[in-house]
Amino acid sequence: MNLRSLFVNAALLANGLKWTLLVIVVAVLAGSASALFLFALDWATSTREANRWLLWGLPFAGFAVGWIYLKLGRQVEAGNNLLIDEIHDPKKIVPLRMAPLVLAGTVISHLFGASVGREGTAVQMGGALADQLTPLFKLKHEDRRLLLMAGISAGFASVFGTPLAGAVFALEVLATGRIRYEALLPCVIAAVVADQVGLWWGVQHTAYVLGSVPHITPWLLLAMVLAGVVFGLAGRTFAASTHALSSWMKQRVAYAPLRPMLGGAVVACAVLTFGADRYIGLGIPVMLDAFTQPLPATDFLGKMAFTIASLGTGFKGGEVTPLFYIGATLGNALAPLLQAPFALLAAVGFVAVFAGAANAPLASTLMAMELFGVEVGVFAALACTTSYGCSGHSGIYRAQRAGHVKWPKI
Repeated sequence: MNLRSLFVNAALLANGLKWTLLVIVVAVLAGSASALFLFALDWATSTREANRWLLWGLPFAGFAVGWIYLKLGRQVEAGNNLLIDEIHDPKKIVPLRMAPLVLAGTVISHLFGASVGREGTAVQMGGALADQLTPLFKLKHEDRRLLLMAGISAGFASVFGTPLAGAVFALEVLATGRIRYEALLPCVIAAVVADQVGLWWGVQHTAYVLGSVPHITPWLLLAMVLAGVVFGLAGRTFAASTHALSSWMKQRVAYAPLRPMLGGAVVACAVLTFGADRYIGLGIPVMLDAFTQPLPATDFLGKMAFTIASLGTGFKGGEVTPLFYIGATLGNALAPLLQAPFALLAAVGFVAVFAGAANAPLASTLMAMELFGVEVGVFAALACTTSYGCSGHSGIYRAQRAGHVKWPKI
């Protein structure tokens, strides 16, 4: 080996070591932030459930969240879309304030009863914290892109306890039909380490018990495809309706804090009038029930309506956990029609509606195997890819770009 080869190998080793250390720092920051968020979220949920009168404060909580973002968060209001835009076209460092603002906004939203999720919060915290290393280490645009993707992976993985899905999600979410493999290793390292950091802090993720997975039969495979079509249409409807309501509110209500205030009033009145508590918050107890017993066939519609009303009017949180709820309950409703086990359809729907709405079939399939066991992989893959194909080219993230068409022309 000549001297030049030694220098080249040494440079590659040094660069690899630098990136490993950078990604580990990102993972520790994101995993710790997610742990803090999950503990705060548990407190908010238990406090609301023990004090139902807090629902009366939802309109005022909405006004407070809207006012805080109006005064302090205009630069970061785009949330996940801001991170995706910065990865595509790097311009400005993501302000650090994104992390505490979305953390506070989401916890307040859950405390008073909005129907929102948690992935958006974790992803935004991970991305914002990661980007603070850009000026510190004077990273170039391409390096910054990788760091932001690692932050997204770390946030997603640590909030759900799914490191493989978290790693692939950051690669898949940027553009439909296109994956940036150059970021695979940093994203995998960030996701795995961030997940472990959350566990070290004492985070306990919900355990979904699928039970025995039935043997593969021609009918069950066909049932997954048929269900996948329904799941994809549900994801498409959710994304389109949320965007439509958001645009409509911005056109009709000029003062931003009034939008979540009005949305909060509608949600609170509906919950208190109809006793619809099962459709607010994360809804994890209902999701668990979807694996074990028949549920009202309209549960997925109720959750969809309350989440669209919450997110479309400006409450903070995320779309993914509500999509899990919608998918699990929709799968529960489809199970007797397709002559399939409740647990199997609930598990597949859990990830497949998300696959369609986020245009992330690979991450969704991996998530199914991480949460429910590898035996469900074939069923989940069929449903997720079918859902992805039937959900259209738009999704819950406006900044997501169209990399390739979903179906080849014939």
